[in-house]
Amino acid sequence: MRIDVPTSLGSITCPSGRLVIADTGYLHLWSGDAPPAADEAMLSAVDDPALRESIRASVDLAVVGPDAETAARSFNRQSGTWLYDIPGHAVEQLVGVFAEHCREQGFDAWLEGQERRVTHRERVERAVRDGGSEFIMSGVPVVAIGGLPTDQEIVVTATSRDYGDIGVGWESVILRVRSTQPTSTRLLGHVGVDAARLSLIDADGLASWRHEEPIDGLADVAFWGRSVQEAAAAFSASLLAHPGEDGVYGWADLPVREAVDRAVALREWKDAVAERMIAIDFRPHSHHWQIMAQVRAARHEVGTIEVGGTRTMCFMTSWGDGFFPVAADYDADGHLAQIRIVLGDG
Repeated sequence: MRIDVPTSLGSITCPSGRLVIADTGYLHLWSGDAPPAADEAMLSAVDDPALRESIRASVDLAVVGPDAETAARSFNRQSGTWLYDIPGHAVEQLVGVFAEHCREQGFDAWLEGQERRVTHRERVERAVRDGGSEFIMSGVPVVAIGGLPTDQEIVVTATSRDYGDIGVGWESVILRVRSTQPTSTRLLGHVGVDAARLSLIDADGLASWRHEEPIDGLADVAFWGRSVQEAAAAFSASLLAHPGEDGVYGWADLPVREAVDRAVALREWKDAVAERMIAIDFRPHSHHWQIMAQVRAARHEVGTIEVGGTRTMCFMTSWGDGFFPVAADYDADGHLAQIRIVLGDG
């Protein structure tokens, strides 16, 4: 059953006119105007040294030739005429598979490797030139679209639905760009979520995003779980009493080095006895920490902060992880009226 009254989540600003919709947990991967780099934290979990080096040596490929657009659309691996973040070991095989596809379909097109990696900011521009689309950021699909108002707030609302045994969840999140009525829809792509939350952020504001680096040189350490009382007694820790969190102990506003030492000591204490069960969270005072503190405290699990002269928003999907469709709705004159992130039916 749909719940008819939309919920206000707040508003964002988009001075560049270019919006990026991405998993908040992956914003540390953003390269801006620099060549993309491999996620070393992710690579640390890869046991094969050759595979690690292959991922570090990833390249971007362009679909070229008279039938480039048709061939790329038919091949249907990534949006547009680009294949980003291809590991070094997979390039030769992919070039061969694409060549065979073109032979079978009668397309005059081929793949060309690029001398330099395509920056994430340039990927946004290419998506905007295509009318908005998804693109890959270190293997994770994000969505970018242009044409947003640069000099006014953009109101964000959410619709919800009672899904019976599952409970009430977000059906869609809507960014209202114009007051005109939508008459047509275009699917932009899908945004990938692996950390249960999404950000709406200006493409240029992302250049100022500090995901893990503390803005004020401070950090918090939080821990909770079955053995929390034992750990709190062992380390003389107190309840943090942060809004939206119950039973969480730790320390707030520590110098980073001291916070790291305490987190390490907690981890060593936990690992020393198999029966000890606590979760430990190291929280540097970064933009990510700022916005997640609001998300944890808010009734609808949403937060907004200022980043690089723009207002950005983060919200929990209410569905956890997945791949969620993003659509643009246009009015009768072909102007962008609203953007919809479809969650409940995604």
